[in-house]
Amino acid sequence: MADEVGKVGVDWVGNDIMVDAIKDPKVDGVTCHVAYFDRSIIDRLHKGNWFEDPSDSSISCRQTGPITIGDIDMGEGGEEVFKQGLSLIWKKQVVNRIYDKKNETLIYLSHSRQVQNGSAKMSVTTVPLYGQNVVWAKGKPQ
Repeated sequence: MADEVGKVGVDWVGNDIMVDAIKDPKVDGVTCHVAYFDRSIIDRLHKGNWFEDPSDSSISCRQTGPITIGDIDMGEGGEEVFKQGLSLIWKKQVVNRIYDKKNETLIYLSHSRQVQNGSAKMSVTTVPLYGQNVVWAKGKPQ
C-alpha cells in the first residue's frame, strides 16, 4: 500500500532513511509521507539486535486532490490506515487516522506497536477540513 518515494543514505555502513507515500484508503485526496530508519545488514551484525529497526518515524499528510471521505471510524481511537513490520515478528510501524469532529480535522498518528515494551516515540500531523469542499460518502457527521 505504500510507495517508496525517497531513500537517503546516512552513513558508510548502508543505513538509510526511507520515505514512503501512503494514500488513505478511505479518504480520497489525502496523501501521507512517512519517513523511517532502515538499518543495514552491516549495522545489524555490528550492533546486534538483528531483527528490528528503530521505532522512530515522522509523518506529514496533506490534501493532494479533492477530498472524499468514505465510511471512516469516528471513535476516539480512530482506525488503522497503514502498518508495516519493523521487526521479524513483534514490532509494527502503524499510522492511525482520528477524526476531530469539533475542529473538523483529520489527525494522522504514526507510532510503533509492540507486543511488550511499547514505545512512546510518535509523530502527528493534521489535515484541516474546515472551509474545504469535502464530500462525505455517507453524509457529514452531525
